[in-house]
Amino acid sequence: MAEYAELAGTASVESRWRRFLGWILLFTHVGIVAELLLLEHFETVWQAIPVVLLGIGTIVFAVAMFRPRRFVLQAVRLLMLLYVISGALGVWLHYDSNVEFEKEMKPALTGWQLFVDAIAGAVPTLSPGTMAQIGLLGLLYTFAHPALQRRRPAGDR
Repeated sequence: MAEYAELAGTASVESRWRRFLGWILLFTHVGIVAELLLLEHFETVWQAIPVVLLGIGTIVFAVAMFRPRRFVLQAVRLLMLLYVISGALGVWLHYDSNVEFEKEMKPALTGWQLFVDAIAGAVPTLSPGTMAQIGLLGLLYTFAHPALQRRRPAGDR
């Protein structure tokens, strides 16, 4: 009997933490979409990728919070994986853009100094890492989610 009470209490705490994390992620989605739109981060196809992913993700994540179903949570997982990939790609694209800019400004620049100047360049090199961070937190949101548990037929219990 004590084991059941302990598990029920754990489930309740877990549910509250998941809800709290969900709200943080939902507000983060809305905030970053707004920022990217204000920055007009959609001039190229590459720039539009995070805007589109976050737009779709905001809707899918909201549905997952209010109507958690197995297929919706699996869609969240897929999107979060795409966020991580998008974040890594974005860091590379931002860095590469800064390298090109630095080489135009100082053609003789190479090695460590080029790296440092590119990292600290005009385009925020590590900013796309936010996409990866959101993706990892979104995967954490779905971890051991009750709606992902497979239901066993009544005869197997």
